[in-house]
Amino acid sequence: MVKAYVLIVTNPGATRRVAEALATIPNVHTVHEVMGPYDIVAEITTESLTDIPPILADRIRTLDGIQSTTSLVAFPG
Repeated sequence: MVKAYVLIVTNPGATRRVAEALATIPNVHTVHEVMGPYDIVAEITTESLTDIPPILADRIRTLDGIQSTTSLVAFPG
């Protein structure tokens, strides 16, 4: 199992809507609205590292209301 954390900055007023949309995406395991330089932290779990880029590019970064994302892939424990 591979995990990635996606740190998301949203447009003002769009955080709740983006968080709700993220929660419907397959492989998005958890979604948290947070305070600080980012607005949302989402955890993705997949079977393979190669599964992560299409989820980011095609499903997450295309959501309306997202300004930017930073992705962190976790080392297996």
